[in-house]
Amino acid sequence: MLILISDAFDPGLEAKLAEFGEVTTDKGRLSEATVVLIRSKTKATREYIDSAPNLKMIIRGGVGTDNIDKPYCADKGIIVHNTPHAPSIAVAELAFAMMLAVPNHIVKGHQSMLEGKWIKKELKRTELNGKTLGLVGIGNIAQAVATRAAAFGMKVIAYDKYVDSSPLAAMCGTLEEMVADADYISMHLPLTDETRGMINAKIIGQMKDGAVIINTGRGLTVDADDLVAALESGKVAAYATDVWPKDPPPQDYPLLKAPNVFMSPHLGASSKENLLRIGDEVCGHIEKFLGGQS
Repeated sequence: MLILISDAFDPGLEAKLAEFGEVTTDKGRLSEATVVLIRSKTKATREYIDSAPNLKMIIRGGVGTDNIDKPYCADKGIIVHNTPHAPSIAVAELAFAMMLAVPNHIVKGHQSMLEGKWIKKELKRTELNGKTLGLVGIGNIAQAVATRAAAFGMKVIAYDKYVDSSPLAAMCGTLEEMVADADYISMHLPLTDETRGMINAKIIGQMKDGAVIINTGRGLTVDADDLVAALESGKVAAYATDVWPKDPPPQDYPLLKAPNVFMSPHLGASSKENLLRIGDEVCGHIEKFLGGQS
């Protein structure tokens, strides 16, 4: 069995996988591979899959699988797995770091000091304590964010079409109901036809004036043009994002030059500890596969 590591994983994973078969990082050997490990860079399209006639399993190191043509994999009898538990802490910590950075003016304060300015009076802080956090989606990562928000004295509410109750958040019946009550809105959605552009002018119009949006889910779940307009008008006070329509985003992507946007280059799942957890989950999937379990 040949295992192809197509994207960046923990450097020690190759040695761990050696007990299961031959391991390679040579993408030119895709046609020989039985198992392919990918993250977000590799796109497992129909064409990619057709280039791998021996492929039996694709493992996505991370949560989202929108870079895999899952229906085509099902037609071809190819098993698709992800590692849904591994990234929870890493992404939740980044989301919370962004949520702290905005009201504390961390970026502006740092930059002003580099420029030799002292703008203490101009930077008015606000606290997270007592504010309402609205979670869009209540999966593993959102639950980790909710736990941290409770420790900061925040009220946590959530909307998830597929979840009726949660011990960590008061569930709202509609997205409109949730955003109307939230001071901070944290996005934790996969990209589907249903979620694409979910945060648009209509939903933004239901938000509190001055709401802050944090997105560590998928970049295309927000309508960029509508969000830019809301940032320019002040309806949305700030947008903090780690996710983009593609990595890296095109230079003309509207949010790159919009006011009060805080950006990072898709770092959410890149912690050292998370890469180790991803490796453990990957090994577990392959072990079950070799044991006859899907």
